[in-house]
Amino acid sequence: MNDPYKVLGVSPDASDDEVKKAYRALARKYHPDKYRDSDLADLASEKMKEVNAAYEEIQKMRANGGSSSSSSGQGGYQYRTSNTSSNPTYAEVRRLINANNVDEAEKILLGVVEGDRNGEWHFLYGCVHLRRGHYVDAQRCFDIACSIEPYNNEYRAAQNELRRRAGGYGNGYNTSGGGGCSGCDVCSGLMCADCCCECMGGDLISCC
Repeated sequence: MNDPYKVLGVSPDASDDEVKKAYRALARKYHPDKYRDSDLADLASEKMKEVNAAYEEIQKMRANGGSSSSSSGQGGYQYRTSNTSSNPTYAEVRRLINANNVDEAEKILLGVVEGDRNGEWHFLYGCVHLRRGHYVDAQRCFDIACSIEPYNNEYRAAQNELRRRAGGYGNGYNTSGGGGCSGCDVCSGLMCADCCCECMGGDLISCC
């Protein structure tokens, strides 16, 4: 998972009020209503999802005494690749992704010459995006991988699973285990509503 403090642009030593202030500023900046009917709607929705996840993660970390509440990718959904590949470079990338070392995996992938980027390359880069909570980019990579190798069951399974989880937050993705909204979605929605309310002089959530 990306460092949630970096996502919000604050130091790990920042006070709770400073964290909340940074979150609210980003929530106002990327709120979906500002980008309705805009070409940037998808990007803003994805960024808002990342900001919400980072804020929630910091809240959980501080409640747990500073330790991360989860080792999973942002939003709680990550696709685990198989451990084998005929290409030793990609086999190492798979190992790194499954170990959640996505920075090193991405570094290796970006070192592959563009002309050699086959279906497996796009699939693995999609997995990197997925671990970071970049669902739109992950879906795009999975789609390309499947178009290159339409009969690859592993790529198709990842594509279908991500599409199955596509849900109701703007044009983003619902990462709960099933239909409806997860507790995370409810909290995120309440926090956004609180920001909007406070902009108009009210306070929806008194503890925030």
